[in-house]
Amino acid sequence: MAKPVYRRVLLKISGEALAGEKHTGLDFEVIGRVCDVVKECLDLGVQVGVVVGGGNFWRGVKDGGGRMERSRADQMGMLATVLNCLAVADVCEQKGIPVRVQTAIEMRSMAEPYIRSKAIRHLEKGRVVIFGCGTGNPYFSTDTAAVLRAAEIGAEVILLAKNVDGVYSADPLKDPSAVKYDSISYDDVLARHLMVMDSTATSLSMDNHIPVLLFALKDPQNIVRAVCGEKVGTIVSE
Repeated sequence: MAKPVYRRVLLKISGEALAGEKHTGLDFEVIGRVCDVVKECLDLGVQVGVVVGGGNFWRGVKDGGGRMERSRADQMGMLATVLNCLAVADVCEQKGIPVRVQTAIEMRSMAEPYIRSKAIRHLEKGRVVIFGCGTGNPYFSTDTAAVLRAAEIGAEVILLAKNVDGVYSADPLKDPSAVKYDSISYDDVLARHLMVMDSTATSLSMDNHIPVLLFALKDPQNIVRAVCGEKVGTIVSE
């Protein structure tokens, strides 16, 4: 059996990835496959925190831009992440995975409020902790929330599971000559305005020396491969 190279990881899953081929709403087949792989990681002794986006239901800037006040549009996006958190938590429980949902905005009847020390205690006990509501503040993306939570819980790497299989020199859907990188520095990502995460999230990961591994969620086994140090996607580091 392969051995993990990380003890504690923060898995960031985009909302769009949870929608599968439907591109909106939830694809429980996809969620089920992701939860199976998370269980494999737990069985390897890896502690797993999860941040989910909400773009499969609502994207604050895109969906509310020009028609709503930005803060309120972003708050709707935070609520969208909770829908995904609860769905992923439910599937985890069906598969016997101990899980807790913590939200940056209090909603005690359905989730714990985010408390750093409590989150770390859950992780140490082998529970998956799913973080909802982003940072709890408007103007910050869930990618930034993922880096923030990773820094707070002492994660050794951020596993960025998206619909793209790595970092490219340009948008591969628009430019067939785009080159995929195996590794790239934070500085190059920022200087070239590459679409890994937004600049705030990239700067925060750079300042806190947390590597970011971006890969495609289309094959959920990439999560285990990443945890075990296999080459998947693109690593962004110093």
